Amino acid sequence: MFRTNCIRRFASDGRRWLKGRRSEVSILLSLIALVQSMGLLPEHDVTAAEPPPNIVMMIGDDMAWADYGFMEHPVVKTPNLDRLASEGALFPNGYVPTSLCRASLATMLTGLYASQHKICCNDPPPGVDRGEMLSFLRDAPSVPRLLKERGYRSFQTGKFWEGHFSNAGFTAGMTTKGRHGDDGLVIGRQTMTPIYDFIQSCGKNPFFVWYAPILPHEPHDPPERILKKYVVDGREERQAKYWAMCEWFDETCGELVNWLDQHGYRENTLVVYVVDNGWLQTNGPVRQGDQFLTRSKNTPYEDGVRTPIILRCPGWIKPSRHDELVSTIDLAPTMLAACGTTIPAELPGVNLLPLVREGKSLNRHDVYGEIYLHDCVELGKPRLSVTHRWIRHGDWKLIVPTKAGVEPELYRVSQDSHEKQNLAANNSERIKELRQRLDDRWNPAAEGPSLK
Repeated sequence: MFRTNCIRRFASDGRRWLKGRRSEVSILLSLIALVQSMGLLPEHDVTAAEPPPNIVMMIGDDMAWADYGFMEHPVVKTPNLDRLASEGALFPNGYVPTSLCRASLATMLTGLYASQHKICCNDPPPGVDRGEMLSFLRDAPSVPRLLKERGYRSFQTGKFWEGHFSNAGFTAGMTTKGRHGDDGLVIGRQTMTPIYDFIQSCGKNPFFVWYAPILPHEPHDPPERILKKYVVDGREERQAKYWAMCEWFDETCGELVNWLDQHGYRENTLVVYVVDNGWLQTNGPVRQGDQFLTRSKNTPYEDGVRTPIILRCPGWIKPSRHDELVSTIDLAPTMLAACGTTIPAELPGVNLLPLVREGKSLNRHDVYGEIYLHDCVELGKPRLSVTHRWIRHGDWKLIVPTKAGVEPELYRVSQDSHEKQNLAANNSERIKELRQRLDDRWNPAAEGPSLK
């Protein structure tokens, strides 16, 4: 930064200042290089970039962690996301702390766990007005609100449960009422134009775009041209429709990324890809509670909480694959750091830029989270609605139910990615260790620490 300021000073004072001072300048620059080589000055980083980077978040809705070409799915075709993964930093071991859409999206916006931002359930208790839930996000340090202080304009589209888009600090948006996202839900399924119009209206201002279409979320009504690729003899119709929805979502992501690339935003726009929660498609007749099947959405199993994460910015992120455990808790500090914004002290996540840009080690070995009831028991008291806590530490994953008398489950995920073999019976010491790690983060029975 010191060297950058010197150069700016030279430029502003012009050639007259430099005349007769060439030797002083040479000495000064040599001294700066020497001090920097000793590690006393930081290398130039993205926070000093001119202009500051744009951010585009692409958030899938109800999509399984393995249902991509780049995750080697044998049927689902996702050529656009495959390309994005090949051009950016791919984290195949990404997780959401809470596998219910409203809580998960709030975590992405704030960088806080549901037990911190208190948006833990989709709906309020019976008889409580939905408007009483909206203050939680208004009072949180959201990414759009913090970026606004840096001169960013921001645009909300798609899924958003928190009433008017301004409640999250967006400067513009499509959702004005909530639940789900009302008028914003046309994005992706019907049009992409509002995003393009917003970006073009920004001029030279940096921008943050929230693209969260209700895709591949139900209703599973893909275009016929895509569906016919997946309809084959012996395959359930519901399965074919869901897989076709995945390809339709991929198609919209490709359209957005291609538009950015073709309009001069490729090198200096950070594209962040993630999904709000997983999905396990059921077949046969529709049954009550299908969407919350065991091991799917709103559960602590891999099919609920796991999601690949991609960070692409060709100007300063090289293509790479990182098998480290990461969480959507890490996205807010990463995006804020990329934009040169101070990261609030209460954010528990990790800035991933040193890892993806400089190859530095990630000083963390676990990810964890909480699962909640769909309908809240009491606003502002997450501990009353939590059903499970979970932690993955290295290869191992522990699931701890809060219901009395229900035993913990233990899986070695690196060898059993769909958690078929519960190893709890013969690993009491490992369970004790992992449970202590969970309690050190947050124990709802004791109101524990603040998840630092």
